[in-house]
Amino acid sequence: MEKDLTQLRGEINEIDDQILKLFQRRMEICYDVAEYKIANKMKVFHPEREQQIIERVRASVPEDLANPAETMFTNIMDISKCKQFQRFFADATPLPFERLDLSGSRRIAVPGTVGSYSHVAASKFLPESEPLFFDSFGEVFAAVQSGNADFGVVPITNSTAGTVTQTYELMRMYDFYICAATKVKANHVLCVKPETRPEDITKVYSHEQALMQCSNYLSAHGYSTRPYENTALAASFVKESDKPYAAICSDFSAKHWGLKIIDTNIANAESNFTRFILISRDMKLDDNADKISVALRLPHQTSALYRLLTKFSVAGLNLTKLESRPIANTDFDVLFYLDFEGSINSPDVIKLIRELETELSYMKFLGNYKEIQ
Repeated sequence: MEKDLTQLRGEINEIDDQILKLFQRRMEICYDVAEYKIANKMKVFHPEREQQIIERVRASVPEDLANPAETMFTNIMDISKCKQFQRFFADATPLPFERLDLSGSRRIAVPGTVGSYSHVAASKFLPESEPLFFDSFGEVFAAVQSGNADFGVVPITNSTAGTVTQTYELMRMYDFYICAATKVKANHVLCVKPETRPEDITKVYSHEQALMQCSNYLSAHGYSTRPYENTALAASFVKESDKPYAAICSDFSAKHWGLKIIDTNIANAESNFTRFILISRDMKLDDNADKISVALRLPHQTSALYRLLTKFSVAGLNLTKLESRPIANTDFDVLFYLDFEGSINSPDVIKLIRELETELSYMKFLGNYKEIQ
């Protein structure tokens, strides 16, 4: 007699109950294994043992189930390793940090000049500080790393144009910590010298991100574009040039440099925000820090990214961003940048960080911070 759906589901439930009991038993034994490894100063991960299990699993099922069975057992083993690492790092101490204090006057390195969006972000981070202006993002990172500035401000992503590539390249090159973040609404305007007529404009200068954010407008008007180090510096350049150039910058910057605004709100998207980070040489932590950023490199193995995500799931941590960036001068190797919710004062977070440091060839802790509104 043919079984109905209710009966079939009942059988599945019985099997699931058996699987769950076996899973619990396996985890109990894994804890015992962890204690044995700790006592005998052994590593958690033994790839040869894992490979033996995978080969046995694949050989024990029909061919059409070999890959699904491998995936299932790989996931079970990854969960086991996560739980073993939690035992290994049960007494892990929090990372050393200083308490973040943004009151008073500090030396804050800012790319560009007066009126730049970075300047606006700096004013949100440290309203009582006078900025130290630099021509490039690289000079900001260098000033922070050398100690010539207490903090630095750089853009990291835009809601329209995406990642600020230059910042990610510099994040790989310099030692620093993110200690705060904020977002600034970018209200782009097109401006020229008072005597320049719109029909005479030959080139439009701005930061490459701003040019991308205003690409529809620029294309519709047939303007030729040239990337510049910073939107405010582009405005300064246009002011000093004897050519009929235009700049894309903020309303504040255009007025500061005495430029005539030709058009306003020229970005592709009406809601156009840029996210900025505040960096320091030493790790400084806000009492309410709730976001963590890390950079890491994964091995060239099948399902390496999927297996990484399992670690966050087992730890109960919520990933809010995952992005990959190519590593220069390599054969298409990439670094992964991850943001997730949490605090380094949490034992679960510390255990995960220690696990990543132990398992991966490259893992860089970028900071624990909060978003400033």
